[in-house]
Amino acid sequence: MDGGVGEGRQEEAAGVADALTPHLPTAVVQAAGGVVWRLGPTGQTEVVVVHRPKYDDWSLPKGKCEAGELPEDCALREVEEETGYRCILGPELPATTYRDRKGRAKEVRYWVMTLVSGDFTTNDEVDELRWLGAGAACLLLSYERDRELVSTFARHR
Repeated sequence: MDGGVGEGRQEEAAGVADALTPHLPTAVVQAAGGVVWRLGPTGQTEVVVVHRPKYDDWSLPKGKCEAGELPEDCALREVEEETGYRCILGPELPATTYRDRKGRAKEVRYWVMTLVSGDFTTNDEVDELRWLGAGAACLLLSYERDRELVSTFARHR
């Protein structure tokens, strides 16, 4: 249709029908990631933020858990896949929950991660990576939930 009045009424009717139709519970998408940190050249604590070209956003490294994968293993794997960095897990940070771009419920568990080794190379998921102090990271991060995690990390560091 051309976006006329009839189309709006169809969308409204579909919304009412959706609200009245019982929905089966859907599985929550499970994901994990990390707040990766190091001491920078000046001795200041720095954290990694990554740019994801698919979403054109700045975020913390994370990704979906594979079937049967422990969240801790997922976090280490995803951080290494996105950043090239091998890390050691530290304390767990608060999990975040939200609706993903497909409208699914998503829970992401995060850990503080200490950098051990590795080098960043651009890849399909991440085209840029920055090491920043917590304040600068919070200014760059696209999502409030990520800013809250970095702030929690900084308060306890």
